[in-house]
Amino acid sequence: MSEPHLFALPPGVDFPAELVAGLIERMAGQPPEAMARVELYLNTSRMLRRVREAFDRHGTRFLPRLRLITDLGRDPLSGLAPAVPPLRRRLELAQLIAQLAEAQPDFAPGAGLYALADSLADLMAEMQSEGVDPATLEALDVGEHAAHWQRSLAFIRIVARYFEADSLPDPAARQRRVVEALAERWAISPPAHPVIIAGSTGSRGATQRFMQAVAALPQGMVVLPGFDFEQPESLWDALTAGPVPAEDHPQYRFVALAGLLGLAPSQIARWRETREPSPGRNRLVALALRPAPVTDQWMRDGAGLGDLIPATEGLSLIEAPDPRSEALAIALMLREAAERGTTAALVTPDRLLTRRVAAALDRWGIVPDDSAGQPLQLTPPGRFLRHVAGLFGQKLTVESLFVLLKHPLTATGADRGNHLRFTRDLELHLRRHGPAFPDATALNTWAEGREPERILWAAWIGARLSGLDALHEMPLTDWVAVQTTLAEDLAAGPGGSVGASGLWNKDGGREALRVIEDLRREAAHGGTYSAAQYADLLSGLLQGGTVRQVQAAHPLISIQGTLEVRGQGADLVILAGLNEGSWPEPAKPDPWLSRKMRLDSGLLLPERQIGLSAHDFEQAIAAPRVVLSRAKRSADAECVPSRWMNRLTNLLSGLPEQNGPAALAAMQARGSQWLHLAAALSVPEKVPSAKRPAPRPPVDHRPKTLPVTAIKTLIRDPYAVYAARILRLRPLDPLRPEPDPRLRGTLLHEIVEAFVRARPADEPLDQARARLLQVTDTVLETEVPWPVAQRLWRARIARIADKFVADEARRAAEGTPVVIEKKGSVPLKNLDFTLTATPDRIDLLSDGQAQIYDYKSGTPPTAKEMAAFDKQLYLEAAMAERGGFEALGARPVRGMSYLRLGGAGEVATHFADPDTLAATWTGLGRLIARYFKAETGYTARRALQRTEDRSDYDHLSRFGEWEMTAPPEPEDIG
Repeated sequence: MSEPHLFALPPGVDFPAELVAGLIERMAGQPPEAMARVELYLNTSRMLRRVREAFDRHGTRFLPRLRLITDLGRDPLSGLAPAVPPLRRRLELAQLIAQLAEAQPDFAPGAGLYALADSLADLMAEMQSEGVDPATLEALDVGEHAAHWQRSLAFIRIVARYFEADSLPDPAARQRRVVEALAERWAISPPAHPVIIAGSTGSRGATQRFMQAVAALPQGMVVLPGFDFEQPESLWDALTAGPVPAEDHPQYRFVALAGLLGLAPSQIARWRETREPSPGRNRLVALALRPAPVTDQWMRDGAGLGDLIPATEGLSLIEAPDPRSEALAIALMLREAAERGTTAALVTPDRLLTRRVAAALDRWGIVPDDSAGQPLQLTPPGRFLRHVAGLFGQKLTVESLFVLLKHPLTATGADRGNHLRFTRDLELHLRRHGPAFPDATALNTWAEGREPERILWAAWIGARLSGLDALHEMPLTDWVAVQTTLAEDLAAGPGGSVGASGLWNKDGGREALRVIEDLRREAAHGGTYSAAQYADLLSGLLQGGTVRQVQAAHPLISIQGTLEVRGQGADLVILAGLNEGSWPEPAKPDPWLSRKMRLDSGLLLPERQIGLSAHDFEQAIAAPRVVLSRAKRSADAECVPSRWMNRLTNLLSGLPEQNGPAALAAMQARGSQWLHLAAALSVPEKVPSAKRPAPRPPVDHRPKTLPVTAIKTLIRDPYAVYAARILRLRPLDPLRPEPDPRLRGTLLHEIVEAFVRARPADEPLDQARARLLQVTDTVLETEVPWPVAQRLWRARIARIADKFVADEARRAAEGTPVVIEKKGSVPLKNLDFTLTATPDRIDLLSDGQAQIYDYKSGTPPTAKEMAAFDKQLYLEAAMAERGGFEALGARPVRGMSYLRLGGAGEVATHFADPDTLAATWTGLGRLIARYFKAETGYTARRALQRTEDRSDYDHLSRFGEWEMTAPPEPEDIG
């Protein structure tokens, strides 16, 4: 066997450009067609694209056969069937996991069915790639492990059939088998042309095996990215010493690969003599990233780094106060790069940060070339499909209805204008009048008697959205059919076509259609799903898709994942999100194997992923100009700097003789400049604070009629009367109706009113109680669609039922109700004003006097509150004495009572003192007369009882820009 050929390029060089230049140098002197026979395997699509671009810069020539390493699994191989589609395998695993979850409900509680299937499929792919078969797991000693791990291992053994030789292979298994077959064939008959692997570190078993096979070929070559040629021999030995290797070190994969090939790291040759942008910086970073057990060498070896100011000249450090400031500073740097015509790349695993940066760049019309693209589930088609799936198995709510109707894809195949107009009208109606769970009957009732287009539109919605709550468990094939039909019908609109809609159009629609078609094709292997499980499955599938906007992307500005730094050659590299939990990313929870079980079986440890991230960091920070960026806080929590940034700053701070602290301060100063610019960009335009409003509309526009309930508002918050009665502004009812106190009060009034109206004479107390609860059940069943609220509110009535019916018997003995929810009115003398009232109830007593009752679901006002501002019952009594209620006539009033429909059913009675009633009526006249004067303004929050009280119109009066102690600013309204 010939000596293995292992080459590398140092960190910081333009790997694709140097790879191509070195290959051209090696092929010099050979015929032009010799290059066409070279097989060049690369690790990522971006690397392959950049290698093509690098060849283009060398002029017209034959290109080698460029391939991706991951494409090996698709090569035809005699006797080896094509790989099973990944989705089919996951659906099969989901059925097995469903059986496990049914038998052992405490196994991985809270995890979704498809999420567990996905993680198990990843574990199987890892086992197949690393060459670990179930027999290895069988040999594990799990006696000392927790019961959970013992059960999970027993379950993993169930899927052993997927590892058998005659089973259809998964993609990972087929990749491994193809590699093994190639290695066997090449060992007997090596290819007569060069075979090269470049850009991979061999972190996966199948890839590592392929690199071993290629490196052993007579014309085989492996080119490693970011190899540290200056690493001391003692460090290489330290990486492999001990029971657990230092896999979290950025260079570990290279020493491991060299060991498999029988080489020492010092035998890895340079692919091409090229100088990295900053050798001094590379030495600094390499020392900072040494394993923790040997960081005592910092002081000894740090003296050999020399002056650190030149080594860090191209480094800037941004420590932003929050993620928003970090994103804005990064966006400003990218904007400057675009204007100067220099290439810039943002490298981070934090997708939330990249979305913030993209949003900030959008204000300048810059669309970055985002390698990860936009997650399919966040695109309009992805959101639309998830909203549709969320309708199954539950009642249609007002909120979910309008989420769909207002979606930009709904009814795009028909008359979208009328659709939006009808949607707006329906929303206002359902917000105000309900029902909370609309159905076809409610929609048709709303449209009845309107124009034909509206009637057809309402029928179209009702026909498609009715009955979805009855869908609970179905075969997956049926779910896909129902989902697709409903989504296409909603996108088409009434009388439209799905082809004319935007559902399956553009990049997002085409990717969504691909996901749906894949699911439709493999659904027969999925078994039966519940509505929730189907929604979870669809969300997981959409999450795996991405949509890229390549055509609109800026040619100089890119956003890259950490793996892609190996193939980038940007002038400016921004390493962002450098906090623990972001970079490196935390290890994903593994519900199947513990860390020790992974170690014993030879599977990947979490440290390997950290080591790969460390290598990506070491590669990226070696670029010519680099910015390190992090946010100090996220939400309300302090962020911990990334371990690599921590090591770098600590090392710099501990080397004063090499000007380390000064170099660190210069890095921070360069970064602070961008933070200052970001802060300046974020400074809002100074707008003077609003004054406390007291609008003065013309007198003839002021209200000439008010109910007694508005008098309290006129006393305490006149501005609310102005907004509601003059401007006629009404708060919009919530989109998500809930059983709130307001609804509870309305229904309790309705219950008591129905009970009193139908009260027979001499009704026994037990029958009265039963009738009260029967009325309660009828009203709640009709008006309250929330089962929990029904039970709670019924219990509220049942708790006071005995006391209430006993009190009602006494009230029946004293008088007869003559006014129940009937409106009355009394004009004020010498004023063009009428006071109205709709009392809950007024009884005519046996002595000819009247007794006024008001039902309260909450705590009734105190006597002091009634005297000061809550004058509703006093005013109703004054109106009764003046003949304001036709059925009652002019009557003296004996008293007024609050009947609490809650708590202990308390009754608060206040006697109607004639002097108090007279003073109240006189005070009403003065109050109304004052507001009939042009100089009187409707002051906002004039005398609210508590400062924390809120008004429906606080946002309109801009409360918060002025304080309660601020004087009102009258303003004439024309």
